[in-house]
Parts: sequence; structure tokens; C-alpha cells
Amino acid sequence: MWRFEPTKSYWVAQDSSYKYYEVILVDPSHQAIRRYSEMKWITQAFQKHSELRGKTSAGKSSSGVGKGHSYSQTKGGSRKAPWLRRNSLQLSRKRVCENV
Repeated sequence: MWRFEPTKSYWVAQDSSYKYYEVILVDPSHQAIRRYSEMKWITQAFQKHSELRGKTSAGKSSSGVGKGHSYSQTKGGSRKAPWLRRNSLQLSRKRVCENV
């Protein structure tokens, strides 16, 4: 069973509908990777699924981890969530109807 781990991703191109990224994947169970000292870090147990926990460069930029004025607006680890909360109309489920 192959278990590829993404090591890096970067932007390649975009059109009017999509953005295209190139993702570099590594198989940590492959013997060549296990022997290569510079890539051996990916075989360690605590590196598993680091992309799901936002530990890659793409995950850090989307979650807002960093310094500066744009990172102070990331409540809950998202840049989109506060914008959506400010720009959407939230109505209560039960309306109070007054008889006229």
C-alpha cells in the first residue's frame, strides 16, 4: 500500500475558473527515502498527516499563522470565516408574528 505524503506545493497557473498547483509527493516507506538523510524526517511518526493539521506552507498561509496586520483578523484559524460572518445576514429560526 502506498502512502504518499505531500512535501511542497506551489502555484503554477490560473484561468478564470481555477487555480492550478503542482504538488510534490513522497513515499515515506520507500527504501531510497529512508536511506537519504535529507528526506529521512518525513519517515518519522509525528510527521504523519502534517498536511491535514496545517503544518505545510500552504496550510500555514490559509490558516493565518504568522505576524502582521492581515493575521490579526483570523478568528478560529480562517481568513474567510470572519469575512463571511460580517457579510452574511443571520436570521433567527422562529419569527415573532404580530397580529395586526
